[in-house]
Amino acid sequence: MERIILTANQKALKINLNENIYGTFAEIGAGQEVVRHFFRSGGASGTIAKAMSAYDKDFSDAIYGTEDDSRYVTEPRLRKMIEYEYGLINERLSREKWPDKCYFAFANTIATINFTRKFKGHGWMGVRFQLSPDQEPNDVIFHVRMKEEEASLQQETIGQMGVNLIYGCFHIRNNPEELLRSLYDNISKYKVEIDMIHFEGPEFKNVDNRLMSLQLIKNGMTDAVIFGPEGNNILPAALLYKKNILALRGSFRPATKVNIDMIKKGYGHFVEERKVDREKLVVLFEITLNNLRSEGEIDEQDFLDRAEILCSLGQTVLISNYQQYYKLVEYFKRYTEERMGLIMGVTNLKDLFNEKYYRELQGGILAAFGILYSTDLKLYIYPSQPSEGAELENSKNLKIHPRLRPLYDYLKSNKRIIDIDNYDPEVLQIFSRDILEMIRCGEQGWEKALPAYVDNIIRDKRLFGYLPEKTTVD
Repeated sequence: MERIILTANQKALKINLNENIYGTFAEIGAGQEVVRHFFRSGGASGTIAKAMSAYDKDFSDAIYGTEDDSRYVTEPRLRKMIEYEYGLINERLSREKWPDKCYFAFANTIATINFTRKFKGHGWMGVRFQLSPDQEPNDVIFHVRMKEEEASLQQETIGQMGVNLIYGCFHIRNNPEELLRSLYDNISKYKVEIDMIHFEGPEFKNVDNRLMSLQLIKNGMTDAVIFGPEGNNILPAALLYKKNILALRGSFRPATKVNIDMIKKGYGHFVEERKVDREKLVVLFEITLNNLRSEGEIDEQDFLDRAEILCSLGQTVLISNYQQYYKLVEYFKRYTEERMGLIMGVTNLKDLFNEKYYRELQGGILAAFGILYSTDLKLYIYPSQPSEGAELENSKNLKIHPRLRPLYDYLKSNKRIIDIDNYDPEVLQIFSRDILEMIRCGEQGWEKALPAYVDNIIRDKRLFGYLPEKTTVD
């Protein structure tokens, strides 16, 4: 049954008329935009215990403490606000007087567009809430990037989204994916982007936040998300800001010794660069949404299987909707102007110089390379050898269309395209698609193609459709 989408005032009124929902609002930066809906819809006295805006920084610091980086629009600040305000509810409201109330604490910290319009605005929003008076609370927090050109419009969008969040937590909490989609009720996606979300608490004990990251991309709420080795979602800006970035794109289905050799040897080349700071280097394993759709619709279990392996190897994973490399570089440029590196196989390098991939781009392939090399970018090329004894293919003997050869030679001569020469020749004939087929068919020997202990994880958790190996009977 399709969900009926209510207006912000209808949602606020429905919350207000629920005699068991009671809590506080704390909003800093963009004004009292969320709580305004609850006051205007009527019956707010039954819902709002307190509403405040610590707009002055000194007042805010006096209430919530100071941040190590002296910033106010951050995840730590939001979490402090929620923790503090929810603590006050339990401290000041007696359970003897309010035995049936489900408490909540909503908070946001938002910076809207500036006068020069160079900074579009961003912010954090979240709520801690109970679904029964004796339940431990649940948290939903997320980060937004504002896209509208007027501060007043951004404030209205924040107000609407905050109402959607509170209503969703109390009325759609049994379906986290639908709750996520409901955040955009009556809001066009061009107005605001959600690029990080996190669910926790007893109501969401079965929620995999990596999967919720995938939902952000599938639903068009953002074009890229990042999660770390522990499986926790990471705000891209917090991870990538002013960092050197080294990325490897692949299917990782599963991750093999080839992938590990590529990242290891590519890393070795990258850190030798004069403009690369090891202390400010971020390494990313990137999977594109297009790759996840390689067999039709996205298989969420297949995605989690890939994520499980990469996380077990201690890697940070980027899921993106950028089929072309120039769009990936554009994304990185949001956050850094430092040197970047992309590790790719020869086949990917050949595709990079194929004009058919840029037909929708005004300016075609030249525009794409203008974007790629408008920043300090190096390409590290891993060789290919389809079969033992076949000719090794690298950037030196790669066949490029004569029309594009001058561009290719220019990038080569300026050391923007660099061969990885210290590769491991023993792994060149390992191909993920072959290993995947062996795992699914119960064939023997696939373990030798994988990094240490990965085979145990695949067996123990039955990843990638694992079928126990066939045994030979004499």
